[in-house]
Amino acid sequence: MQYRYLGKSGLQLSVFSLGSWLTIGKSVDLKFSSKLMHYAYDNGINFFDSAEGYAGGQAEIVMGQILKKAGWERSSYIVSSKVFYGTKGDNNKPNEKGLSRKHIVEACHAALKRMQVDYLDLYLCHRPDPNVPMAEVVFTMNHLMQQGKILYWGTSEWSAAEIMEAHAVARQNNLQGPVVEQPEYNMFVRTKMERDFLPIFKNTGLGTTIWSPLNSGMLTGKYLNGIPKNSRFDTKGLEWLRDKELLDNKLRKIKLLQKLADKTEMQLGQMALAWCLKNPNVTTVILGASTLQQLQQNINALPFVAKLNEELMQKIETILQTNPLK
Repeated sequence: MQYRYLGKSGLQLSVFSLGSWLTIGKSVDLKFSSKLMHYAYDNGINFFDSAEGYAGGQAEIVMGQILKKAGWERSSYIVSSKVFYGTKGDNNKPNEKGLSRKHIVEACHAALKRMQVDYLDLYLCHRPDPNVPMAEVVFTMNHLMQQGKILYWGTSEWSAAEIMEAHAVARQNNLQGPVVEQPEYNMFVRTKMERDFLPIFKNTGLGTTIWSPLNSGMLTGKYLNGIPKNSRFDTKGLEWLRDKELLDNKLRKIKLLQKLADKTEMQLGQMALAWCLKNPNVTTVILGASTLQQLQQNINALPFVAKLNEELMQKIETILQTNPLK
């Protein structure tokens, strides 16, 4: 395993990490979730990502049970939670969601309890909240840092302007701005990472914990011949992913990428993961896995990063034509 610094902070994350959005506490049970986390940890992964809204908080409960039973040194792993959506979905009361000081603090306490840890390494605002003053968010996050309940704070799916506003508020008040952003990033979703965030990477330093590196599984090639049963696009409640992602033009490009991967003796998914890690502004790629084989294959993509030379990257770009700077 390799490790990268989280932006300009001193924290080092494994370049692959394990997420829990649609798996831990939801599609896989406690016993198998434990196998996934142990395999990840034994293979050098030190970052486990979660959020209050994942499976209504159940993802964090299951993760906490596994961490407590595993008995790993607390200094050897990193955990995150994200705040915004609450845990009750449509049944949230007004102050049980969003980024008010009340909800941020209460959600932090609840996450600590669910995960059975004394502090969160990373605490992210899962989405921006236009109804809450930025100063309220920045001051609240710094308050939690001063109390030792979180070590670093950050954002997820914020715009460059919103992140810079948070940094401006922090500078004006001698506080800590966000050190990490969690954006979607893959061969088809590139604008934030490759254009919008470039000034932030250069000037303030920003770590990134990217999600959906396989574009909701599209970049594994498994949807080239239709939607497999029990796959993500076949899951009830995720119709929005299917409607958004299954586009003829994208499938055409994926077929060409598959042929290119076959020539290089890589699996398509491994090539897509390695491609993400070629970006030096990616701190860690969050992996989602519902089988041990998936996790093994994904982690085994690491050696292929070095094989993505300039010539091969150009061949990929010729197929994709998704570079936001061109």
